[in-house]
Amino acid sequence: MAASNPSVFLLSVNGQIEGANGLEEGITQITCKGIQSSHKLIWNFPLDITFKSTNPSGWPQLVLSVYGPDVFGNDVVRGYGATHIPLTPGKHTRILPMFVPEPTWRLQKFTSWLWGRRPEYTDPKVVAQGEGREVTRVCSQGFVTVCFNIIMKDMKKLGYDSGPSNSSSTQSCATASGWEEPTHF
Repeated sequence: MAASNPSVFLLSVNGQIEGANGLEEGITQITCKGIQSSHKLIWNFPLDITFKSTNPSGWPQLVLSVYGPDVFGNDVVRGYGATHIPLTPGKHTRILPMFVPEPTWRLQKFTSWLWGRRPEYTDPKVVAQGEGREVTRVCSQGFVTVCFNIIMKDMKKLGYDSGPSNSSSTQSCATASGWEEPTHF
């Protein structure tokens, strides 16, 4: 029997990381460029996550870190990106702009190329946070398409209006915290 006065609300997310334009390879699911489309990578990596919370503060995000081999065969960062999980129930598509940190000096650029080590974040959570990112030099690295199917339970019973579904919009990075059972990709 369902409780008439819930103490938490549930957010169920399923969908998939569909593919990327402008990137070369990834580790979570390895892919190569197809014959028909030389700039499109297809992953179709499934997402299935359920969160519970009492407060929507710190709404969850999906953070992506894409790696691939350089000319020497070393795995190097190919792009970072993040988006908040959509705030309304229904089907949503997000196109995440991907970026990589760049060296600030020419000598750093040369030595990173020579040693096969590009600048990268030691903690991928930095991508989801705004603090300190304004001083990081980055280069755009293409886009990743993510499809979300959102189901919410007991939001209205706790006084939150999630509103009607609005699909096919694009969002950028922001900060998230305070959710139970977060899943990192």
